[in-house]
Amino acid sequence: MLDAPLRKVIDPPLSSMAGQLVRMGISANVVTVVGFLPGLGAAAAIALGELWVALALVLVNRLADGLDGAIARQTRTTDLGGYLDIVGDFIFYGAVPFGFAILAPEQNALAACFLLLSFIGTGSSFLAYAIVAEKRKISTDIRGKKSFYYLGGLTEGTETIGFFILCCLFAEQFALFAWIFGAACWLTTATRVLAAIRTFET
Repeated sequence: MLDAPLRKVIDPPLSSMAGQLVRMGISANVVTVVGFLPGLGAAAAIALGELWVALALVLVNRLADGLDGAIARQTRTTDLGGYLDIVGDFIFYGAVPFGFAILAPEQNALAACFLLLSFIGTGSSFLAYAIVAEKRKISTDIRGKKSFYYLGGLTEGTETIGFFILCCLFAEQFALFAWIFGAACWLTTATRVLAAIRTFET
């Protein structure tokens, strides 16, 4: 929901930083792979109770996620780049709740399971729509130039990262936050399915 308007704010500084990396010869795929590692580190830090470290690593991971796309737009977008980006994102999105489940299993495990189930709903509805949109040659650039179709929803990348940040700041409330955000994810899944029905039924 917030991804598209946020792009107007973050794209100029990201483009500037990306330009410097391009001049240094650093490719988008390198940034994607290197930036994925802090995401896994964030999950490990959460599991160990190092929430401030986790917060910093989440932010580094998301910065890299924005930079790789900005670099690709200044050089060229590739199918491999899009593939690596989405795989890294989904593993990161799953790793963070897993970290909270390890941190306090009795309190967090059930909520983390519900959240991961909810992420499967949003992820599958997102990717399945993109596959069919590509088959039908449907495209959009509302979220910038992408390797494949990006279908919006109530809970997109911006909302998910905001949720992760909130969980790092108030870890004792993770279970409550997870139940609420997971429910919002199901609303996103439902709206995407309805969008697919309207778009693909003929």
